[in-house]
Amino acid sequence: MKGITTSKTARPVKVIQFGEGGFLRGFADWMIQKMNETTDFNGNVVVVQPIENGLCDLLTAQNCNYTHIIRGAEGVEKTCIDVIERCVKPYEDFAGYLALAGNPDARFIISNTTEAGIVFDPACKMTDTPPASFPAKLTLLLKRRFELGLGGFILLPCELIDRNGNNLKRTVLQYAELWGLGDAFAAWVERENVFCNTLVDRISTGYPKDEALDLGYEDKMVNTSEFFHLWVIETEYDIEKEMPFSKAGLNVIVTKNELERYRTRKVRILNGAHTSMVPYALLSGLETVKSCIEDKTMHDFLDACLFEEIIPSLDMSHEELTAYAESVLVRFNNPYIKHYLSSIALNSVSKFRVRVLPSILDYVRKFGKKPPHLLFSFAKLIEFYKKGTPNDTPEVMEYMKTASVAEILSNRELWGEDLSALIPEVEAYANS
Repeated sequence: MKGITTSKTARPVKVIQFGEGGFLRGFADWMIQKMNETTDFNGNVVVVQPIENGLCDLLTAQNCNYTHIIRGAEGVEKTCIDVIERCVKPYEDFAGYLALAGNPDARFIISNTTEAGIVFDPACKMTDTPPASFPAKLTLLLKRRFELGLGGFILLPCELIDRNGNNLKRTVLQYAELWGLGDAFAAWVERENVFCNTLVDRISTGYPKDEALDLGYEDKMVNTSEFFHLWVIETEYDIEKEMPFSKAGLNVIVTKNELERYRTRKVRILNGAHTSMVPYALLSGLETVKSCIEDKTMHDFLDACLFEEIIPSLDMSHEELTAYAESVLVRFNNPYIKHYLSSIALNSVSKFRVRVLPSILDYVRKFGKKPPHLLFSFAKLIEFYKKGTPNDTPEVMEYMKTASVAEILSNRELWGEDLSALIPEVEAYANS
């Protein structure tokens, strides 16, 4: 069968993108395609593979073109994406990576390196080629940009952590101080770069495994998602004058101070629903989100987590939260989407800390008692790391496998605080 076309429209490279996974290709790159087709944006993307092993070789084999398929009750929409000009692999071509700083057309930096990506690792050195952490890699790129006398970037991190733009800037400045890059560089980072806080919302399911797609051509990088998409960008800067989301009809909200409300709703309900059920579901032999909705035991458990514990823990409009949760369950039941639980399970410990633990703690503070279903989920998370097939850093997987429940819950490094108060209930569920 003939492969996907490798022809490509020549456009200025305006975006440097850290991450080549299914989410960014079905979210940001899809949006850039729409803007290129319907507005005067006229920009392409260079993808940076942020880890040593990734998908860039597969992308490059297709000249970085791929098919994105959106499916749901609304129907099916197929888009051929040609906005990725090329991929750069810093672990193989570090000089080529730093050379990206010299492109005066490059204006945006988009990233998605998971919740564990925006971290300060003091072991990273300025002489590493490249340093391990994403912010350290970014700092060296910004340093080269500064040395070339060029203007800064608009940074749109998509990592699902609170105030992701603020945290990314703070971490970059930590590296600047650690490496002695000087006051002038730090001032340039602050003055010339716009670090936006963002929230992203789209269920992106990547390559459709075990499914025959009648494309009429071979495409090893097919990507799939639902129709729903939302990007909330919090910034004082008028980003729409450079990236015309609204003109392209995209569901992008640019706000000066409203992001937190959207973020809390999405992280606690949509992402919290995923993370609270995934370990339990995988240990129960289920494979996809839809199979959880179709399984009565899992569906009842998910309903209890959402409507009895997560929503009551939030100080927001009950009607708005309930409506959003019900829409999430409809999205989970999308007949076209095979959202594999194994893909959601990546870095489950850090995800649980961000997505589920705040609901547990807020429920305790608000009601003076502990939420049984979410604590059961906590026990299943620990069991999953001991008996299941987790996908996390080697250090986290080894610790979770060998440490006791009490040791795990009292580990401040994992959770940001000592959770010993939860030990009796979590131990009871772990032994049930």
